[in-house]
Amino acid sequence: MKQNAIEACKNILIRCMGLREGESTLVVTDTEREEIGRAIFEAALSLGSDATMMVMSPRAVNGEEPPAPVAAAMAAANVVLCPTTKSLTHTQARKAAAAAGARIATMPGVTMDMLHEGAMTADYEQVSALTMRVAELVDSASTARISYKGHDLTMSLAGRKAIPSTGRFLSPGESGNLPSGEAYVAPVEGTAEGELYVDGSVAGFGKLNGPLLVRIKGGRAVAFEGVDAAPIEAMLKTPESRNVAELGIGTNDKARLTGIILEDEKIYGTVHVAFGDNSTFGGTVRAGIHIDAILLAPDLYLDDVLVVHGGGVIPDRR
Repeated sequence: MKQNAIEACKNILIRCMGLREGESTLVVTDTEREEIGRAIFEAALSLGSDATMMVMSPRAVNGEEPPAPVAAAMAAANVVLCPTTKSLTHTQARKAAAAAGARIATMPGVTMDMLHEGAMTADYEQVSALTMRVAELVDSASTARISYKGHDLTMSLAGRKAIPSTGRFLSPGESGNLPSGEAYVAPVEGTAEGELYVDGSVAGFGKLNGPLLVRIKGGRAVAFEGVDAAPIEAMLKTPESRNVAELGIGTNDKARLTGIILEDEKIYGTVHVAFGDNSTFGGTVRAGIHIDAILLAPDLYLDDVLVVHGGGVIPDRR
C-alpha cells in the first residue's frame, strides 16, 4: 500500500466527510477496486475511526443493488464510502442508509489517479457554493430545454427537487459522489421530447468515438444513431431503462474528460442526461440501471433563461 494513497484518503475523509475520531466508517468495495478500498480503510483507522471494509463481487450494471448484508451494514454506519466498479449511487441501499443518518460518498469507477488529480483536487468550498446556486435555479424552474448542434430536448421539472452534490457530506443523511460537483434532478416522467446530441462519454461505455444522437418520445429513448449506437442501445433493454431519468449540470472546474462517468459528469459547464432508474432521487421509475450521457458544451435553458452556455455556467460569479 502506497503511503501517499493513504494520505490522500485521509484528506478526503477529513475535508469531504468530516470524519471524527470514534465514528464508525464502512468501506464498501469490490474485487476490482479493493486496493483503493484498502487505502480508504487504512486511512480511516489512522484517524481513530472504528472502520470496517466489505468486499463484494462487482455489480453487473450501474444502479444494481449490493448484497443484503452490505445494505444492512451501510445503514448502521456513521460514514460510508463506496469505491466500486459500478455505481451504488442510485440504489435503494444508498437511499436507506442516508435515511438512517449515514454520510455517504459513492465512488463508482474511481482510480488511484483520481485520488490525486483532477476533480478531487478542486476547492470544494467553491464547488459547493456554485452547486447550491445552480440547484436553487433548477428548483425554481418548471421546464428545461437543452439545445446543442441543432438538436433540442425539452422536459418538465414541475414539482421536482434538485439534488446538490457538493462533495462535502458533513451532516447526517448527506450523500453524493466523490469526486463531486453537480446539481441534478429527476424530470417528470413522460415529458421529455426531442433529440439529444451527446459528444462526451456514456456510463458503461466510456468516451464516444463520434457523436451519438438519441431520439426521445414520451419520456423514453426510442432510437439511437452514431458509430457507438449499437452497444449503448444494447445496455438499455427494457422500457424502464429507457426512461429519461436525470438532468444534471457539472460544477467542478478541475474535472477532466476521462471516460469514467464519475469524473466526466462533474466537468464544469457540461450537462448530462441519464436513462433508467430515478426512484432514489425524486422520480418514480425503478429500472435497476442508471446510464448517464455527457454533453460537453450545450446550451441549457431553465424556463427559457440561459443557465449553461459554451462550457460555462452563467450563475458562476467567481
